[in-house]
Amino acid sequence: MDGGEDFGPWLARQLKRARKTQTELAESVGVTRAAVSAWITGRATPRDETIRKIADALGTDLGTIHSRTTDTLVGRPVTWCHRPAYADGGRDFGNAAAFAFEADVGVLAREATQNSLDERLTEHGQPVRVRYTLEELTGENLARFREAIRWDELFPHYEAAAAQDQKVGRVIAAGLHEMYTRDRLVLLRVDDYNASGLTGDDYETGRFAAVVRRQLDSHKSASSAGGSYGLGKATLWATSRLGLVIINSTLSEPHEGRTERRLIGRLDLPWREVDGRHWAGPAWLGRPDPDVEGEEVARSWWAGEETVERLHLTRESSEPGTSFLIVGAHDVASLADPSSASEGDGTEDDDSVHRMHKRLVQALGRNFWAAMTTGGNRQPLLEASVRTLRNGMEIIAEERVDPRAAQPSRTRALEAFLEGTTVERLTESGQVAMTTVPLNVPGREGRRSGGEHRAVLLVTKADDEDALPHNTVTMMRGNRMTVRAKSVPGLGLGTDPFQAVLLAGRAAGEDAPFADEAEAFLRASEPPEHDKWGQTEELRMQYSPSAYRRIGHLTREANDAVRALVAVPKERQRAGTDRLRKRLAVGGKRPARASATAGLPTLDELDAQVGADGAWRITAEVKVPRGGEAWHLVPVAKLDVRSGPRPLVAWSELAAVHNCELIDGALHFTPGARTAVFSGVTDVSSHPVRATLTGLVVELRTDKGDKA
Repeated sequence: MDGGEDFGPWLARQLKRARKTQTELAESVGVTRAAVSAWITGRATPRDETIRKIADALGTDLGTIHSRTTDTLVGRPVTWCHRPAYADGGRDFGNAAAFAFEADVGVLAREATQNSLDERLTEHGQPVRVRYTLEELTGENLARFREAIRWDELFPHYEAAAAQDQKVGRVIAAGLHEMYTRDRLVLLRVDDYNASGLTGDDYETGRFAAVVRRQLDSHKSASSAGGSYGLGKATLWATSRLGLVIINSTLSEPHEGRTERRLIGRLDLPWREVDGRHWAGPAWLGRPDPDVEGEEVARSWWAGEETVERLHLTRESSEPGTSFLIVGAHDVASLADPSSASEGDGTEDDDSVHRMHKRLVQALGRNFWAAMTTGGNRQPLLEASVRTLRNGMEIIAEERVDPRAAQPSRTRALEAFLEGTTVERLTESGQVAMTTVPLNVPGREGRRSGGEHRAVLLVTKADDEDALPHNTVTMMRGNRMTVRAKSVPGLGLGTDPFQAVLLAGRAAGEDAPFADEAEAFLRASEPPEHDKWGQTEELRMQYSPSAYRRIGHLTREANDAVRALVAVPKERQRAGTDRLRKRLAVGGKRPARASATAGLPTLDELDAQVGADGAWRITAEVKVPRGGEAWHLVPVAKLDVRSGPRPLVAWSELAAVHNCELIDGALHFTPGARTAVFSGVTDVSSHPVRATLTGLVVELRTDKGDKA
C-alpha cells in the first residue's frame, strides 16, 4: 500500500492507542492472530477488502489507513496532562533553570541560536538556517489560537498559579492581565532548518527527552558544541509570561516510522491546587500514553497539517529541524533600555513587537557575526533572519542578519583569514594582519593529552560603522559564537582604532595543532552563559585547580601580540604628540613642591579624539608611585575654550581598563601596580560648545575635590 509510514508500525501504534490486542483485532476483522502479527512485522499486507474491515474496527476511514500520515482518532484525544504533586509534600514554585538567565530576547537569541548551531547537519556543508518570527494576535485570531491550545483546560491552573505571591506567580498574573485587558498576545517562533530535530524516544535518552522531559541534560557530545550545561533551553520558557512553549519537530532520523509534524507542548507553572488536587508544576500537551498505568502521562503525537496550522507551527519545508512557539513572549530588557525603541512616531509600547524585532536582530549580529561569515569556498555555519507579523499580516519584512553590517571590521578580518589574504604587518587601510599565540593545553587528570595549541589572532583597522567599543579582542572557538570581547590595555599614544579577533580550538583551522584538545579545554572553562573563559568547577575537576591560569597566559599573549601589531612608529608618535599638544592638556601635573604631593598618582599619557557623535573619547594612562595605590581619584573632564573658565563636562561612559577598578566614580588602583589605564567618553548633552571647537583637559581629583 502507498502511504507515509510503514503499515506495520502504524497499525501497532493504533492498536496500542485503542487498547486493543492483536487477537481482538483478528476477531473483529475475521482473520487469525497470526495474520495480524504478519501485518505488524511487515511479512504480509492485508487485501483491500480486509483494509475496509480494519478501518471499521479502528473507527477511521480508508484514506487515513492508505495515507498513514496521521494517527486515527480512536482512543484518548490530545489533552493536557499535569504532573501530580510530590507524595512527600515537596513544592517547587518554578523551574530553577529558568532563573539562570534573564527573560530577555537578546539572551534567548544567543542561547536558542547556539543550540541550533550545535545541531547543524554537517554532511553537505550547508548552514543551519534560523528564523525568528514575532506575531501579535488580537481579537478573533487570538480567540482561535486559545481554542487550539485548549485554553479552557488550562485557565483554572493559570488562575491558581497567578494567585500566589511569589515571582513566577506575579509574572503569570502580568501575562494574564496583558492578554485580557488589551486583548493581545505575542507569539515568538524559533525555526531552524538543516538541523537534527528532536529525535529519539519520548522518555529514553535522546534529543527529544533532553529538551522536553529533563533538566541539566544538554545531550551534546561534540567538544565544539556551544552548550554544555543543558540550561540554555530554559530561556524558551523564561521568555514566556505564561510559561508555555509548543514544539513541532521534523526529524533527521525516523521515529515510529515517521519524520514530520512531531508535536508536544510543555507548560512550566509553580506548585498549585486546582479543584482540590495538588499539582507539582509542569504539564504536557499530547496524547495520554496507554502504556503508563495509574497516572496520565502525555507523549508526543503526529499531528495533521490543519492542527499544525491552527497552532501557528507550520514549517516552510520538510527539511529537518525544530520549531519552538513561545506563547506570551515578552522582553524584560527592552523595558529598561530606551535605545531599543523603534523608530517612528513613538506610539509603540515598551513591550512592542517592534522593539523585540530590533533587539533580536542586534543580538544575532553581535553574537553570531562570525558564524554567518563566509570566505574562500566555505559556506557560513549559520544564516539568521527576523520577521514580524500581526494577525498573519507582515508588518516588518523578513530581515536577514548581515555580518558585514553588524560587525564590518571583524567580519573583514575573518573573511581575510578564510580566504588566505592576511598580511604580517598593517601598512594600508583595509588590510588584516595575522599572527598566532600559544595556548598550552594541560592534560586531563589521569591522561597525557595536552600540548601547545596555536590560536589565530587577526587585527584590522576599525571602521566608523563599527559598534563601540573599539580596540578590543573578540574571542571564540569552534562554533564561532562570540564568547568574550575585552579591551586591550596599555596601548601607546596615537594608536589607530582597531578590532582584533582571536580564533581558538577548531576555529583556528582544521590543521591547527591540538585543536580538539583546546576546544575541550575552553569549553570546560565556560560558565552557563558561555560569555567568558575562566575558572569553573568542571575545569577544576577535569584538569587541575590551577589549569585556569593557562587562559590568563593566553590573554596576556594575545594582548602583547595586538600591541606589537598596532604599535605606532616613534616618529609618528612624536609628530602626533606635537599636533595634539595644543588641543589636549593633562590636568593635575605634579606641582613644584614635590614634597606636598608625594605618593599621589598622576596622569602620564592621554590619547583623545572626537568621535562621530561629537563626544571626546579618551584613553588615559596613570603613573602610580610607590604607595600611591592607596589614593582613590576621580577623573574630571573640562573643555579648553578660548576665553573664560573651562566648562566642566560630564562623562557618559567611564571604564577601568588595566590595573584599576571604578567604584562610585573613583579609580581604585591594584596594589603594587605602577601604571593603570582607564577610558572615558564625554556626555555630548553637557557640552556648552561643540568638541571640534575646543580642546580637552583631564584632571584627577581626590574625593575631597583637590587636584591630584
